[in-house]
Amino acid sequence: MAIVVYRYGHRIARDKRITTHVALVARAFSADGILIDTKDEKIEENIKKVNEKFGGNFFIKSGIPWKEYFKKWNGKIVHLTMYGERIDKVIDEIRKSKDLLIVVGAEKVPKEFYELADYNVSIGNQPHSEVAALAIFLHFLLQGKWLEKDFNGVVKIIPCKKGKKIKYNCLKILEKEGCSKAVIEHCMKVKKLALEIARRLEKNGIKIDMEAIEMGALLHDVGRSKTHGIMHIIEGIKIARKYGLPEKVVGIIKRHAGAGIDEDEAVKLGLPRDDYTPRTIEEMVVAHADNLVGYKYRMLEDAIREFKRKAGKKAVLKLKELHKKLSNLAGIDIDKIVEEIK
Repeated sequence: MAIVVYRYGHRIARDKRITTHVALVARAFSADGILIDTKDEKIEENIKKVNEKFGGNFFIKSGIPWKEYFKKWNGKIVHLTMYGERIDKVIDEIRKSKDLLIVVGAEKVPKEFYELADYNVSIGNQPHSEVAALAIFLHFLLQGKWLEKDFNGVVKIIPCKKGKKIKYNCLKILEKEGCSKAVIEHCMKVKKLALEIARRLEKNGIKIDMEAIEMGALLHDVGRSKTHGIMHIIEGIKIARKYGLPEKVVGIIKRHAGAGIDEDEAVKLGLPRDDYTPRTIEEMVVAHADNLVGYKYRMLEDAIREFKRKAGKKAVLKLKELHKKLSNLAGIDIDKIVEEIK
């Protein structure tokens, strides 16, 4: 069954928030899309951003005249109105329909709506919100099955008793942003090494955020979907902000390059003036795991040779210091961890 919501009487100055909520309810309760009579590009943009972040194939189109669209519609038309038949008396019959167009008014609808509709349905006969009416109607129609829908988004909210628990699909972010296969494979290798280093640190009594390590390692090079130059750092930060990633992960993306870039070096490289030196243990682990992964895993001496050729003596010194620091904290030379993974 195709389920489309038609929003009638949208007034840009007055109804922007409510119409947005109608669209969000339609999407969350498993409608296929929403049509709005008045052209409103801002609402279209907002709902598309929700789709991009939370997933699903929900569509939104505005500026669709009702008379022309209603004539072309081949399925049944359900008009939600306070004056209609009780939902519990007609829902079983409505559920047998092949396709449904659900009309939700923002203002008083023309009399023709009552005549054109196959069903005029009320969610109670008292004044109430059209947002609530649509939610309850879709819940009745789908018998609660919308609760089990998997939107397959980059962000998934995990139900929990207290607090906020969110899971991010990092591989999906890399794919959606257009990262190449080579970049994704590199990020996967960095994740594997970074997690192994983190486990050794944890085993040696160092407190470390494993989730941030995993996410940061997978997404440290997401900015390479836009450029392979040094500005991939800034592009990566922008992408992280777009998806609302945790600040710890944003920090890893910002400070993953080499063994650190100070303010003066940043300006010379063309970056905005800032300190891009790893600060937290999570930032250090991902940065160094990245140093030890090119197209394949490599030892410190191999990384040193490349740093000498591309970045100079100062960068080599920072690389050695970071390697030594993490090896001491882990209680094992990081090269040995690399060797085990290889």
